[in-house]
Amino acid sequence: MKLHRWNDIKRSRSHEASERVRRRVEREVLDMNLAELRRELGVTQVQVAEAADMTQSELSRLERRDDHLVSTLRRCVEAMGGELELTAVVGSKRLKLRV
Repeated sequence: MKLHRWNDIKRSRSHEASERVRRRVEREVLDMNLAELRRELGVTQVQVAEAADMTQSELSRLERRDDHLVSTLRRCVEAMGGELELTAVVGSKRLKLRV
């Protein structure tokens, strides 16, 4: 059996195939809201609310909002064990924002 190096495999993928995968991953990431993220992680509103030092009803309202403060999003994501990153897309550039 011949062994292949990862870089060789990565280079052998067509640009179109790589672009399709990147777009699919991007869609999946963009389509997940806070409630879906919480459910995906298998935690309850009560558990996240306690970790974020808020009530369950506050978290419930937060999950239903369309507009969030960055500080509130960070607090909620960190309560689920994550880290919030913000990215701006300008033309073909993706820029990670410091917040």
